[in-house]
Amino acid sequence: MKKTLNFMPKLLGIILSIITLLFIISLFKINILNMKYLLLITITLIVITFIIIFKLFRKKTRKFSKIIFSCLSLILIITYFLGFSYINNTTNFIKNVTTKDNKEYKTYNVITLKLNNYNKINDLKNKKISFLSDNYNTQKETLNKKINFESNNYDNITYLTNSLIKKESDAIVIEENYLNILEEENQDYLKDKKIIYTFKIGQNNKIKNNNLNINKPYIIYISGSDSRSGIKTVARSDVNIIVVVNPKKNKILMVSTPRDYYVQLHGTTGYKDKLTHAGVYGINMSVNTMQDLLNIKIDRYIKVCFTTVINVVDVINGIDIYSDKAFTARHPNRECKFVKGTQHVNGKCALGFSRERYAYSSGDRHRGENQEQVLTKIIEKISSPNYITKYNDILKAIDGSFETNANFEEITSILKKQIDDPKKWEIETYNLDGQSTMGPTYTKVNEQNHIHIMVPYQNTIDKAKQKIKEYLNS
Repeated sequence: MKKTLNFMPKLLGIILSIITLLFIISLFKINILNMKYLLLITITLIVITFIIIFKLFRKKTRKFSKIIFSCLSLILIITYFLGFSYINNTTNFIKNVTTKDNKEYKTYNVITLKLNNYNKINDLKNKKISFLSDNYNTQKETLNKKINFESNNYDNITYLTNSLIKKESDAIVIEENYLNILEEENQDYLKDKKIIYTFKIGQNNKIKNNNLNINKPYIIYISGSDSRSGIKTVARSDVNIIVVVNPKKNKILMVSTPRDYYVQLHGTTGYKDKLTHAGVYGINMSVNTMQDLLNIKIDRYIKVCFTTVINVVDVINGIDIYSDKAFTARHPNRECKFVKGTQHVNGKCALGFSRERYAYSSGDRHRGENQEQVLTKIIEKISSPNYITKYNDILKAIDGSFETNANFEEITSILKKQIDDPKKWEIETYNLDGQSTMGPTYTKVNEQNHIHIMVPYQNTIDKAKQKIKEYLNS
């Protein structure tokens, strides 16, 4: 028993020395602390560890003192393990959200009618499946790996849909984003349909990065993806915010562009289109279209799924938002009822608030303001020291629904700069505006090809350009 009591303090000392060394190495490896802080922490930890080990191994140390230093070593070991948790979670998160393969995926739905006796993909073996002509061969080849079938293709969505209704086709294939657009414009679109199978096709969307100097002003594009199938799936970009960061003055400008803004999609000719439709062609189309619209160079993008808002707001126990009118959110957030004034909301209602446009006469313009308010409230809350204990939970909440083309070193450099100089950021918001009307779009939605759009007010675009220029040049 006596030998055990003598051995345990030494064992704790050995474990403490190893854990201290590993912890110091991990701090240097993640590289989010300024060197002066790293050196100070390193020296402090080494001195404390040396004193504890000296006391634990010294034969002349009294029994009571050994118990005290053993307890101290145990506390330090536990603290280091908690520190490892924060560091490893941060490292893994940054690695997960930084894009590596430049691949995005389109999801395709195999659709039939409810009255048809087809419930799984194998039921369509040797049946007739029809497609839209665009990307027809690739879709057919991908689905052929699953089953054999007869095929046909149509140039027009109306003809494709009618082939199913008239039973000329047993099933049709529609890309998920396109289906969402069709349903948005016509809530009764193929109301008797059922989706019995989905498959994905990858596409390369490489965006060449310029060198990013975080000590000078830079521009980030935030795209709020409407994807139901994960962050790597292309989807409409329902949130489009240009963030101009001025690190010299600790100022941020957020310029919000309505989703229905009528713009020329980058590299296209003919009809203009809704800005939100740029997202269905990939993140590079959204980035390039925003650059064309505002005559800017976007340095990095951040793509988030709407589930991110729900998860983060719930983790930080909700946020306080201000509504200038009372309304009930639309499906699927009908249980969210807003009163005029300030109120506390959970994640689902924060999303319902940020997506609402039908309750406002100004529609998309007001939605952009709500989105900026929700984003600002989240930033203010998670940047508070009170939420450091929620750090791991916040990372977990946004993992898998967040992506950026910034690299590991750039993100850690931004974190390091903020830790080194934790000043409060001053945030200014500005919203582009326009006139709501009906018009044709590059992405054909119906036979008439006339849907709701917002024709830009050029003076708001010019003012946004001027504001951006001021932030970049100051």
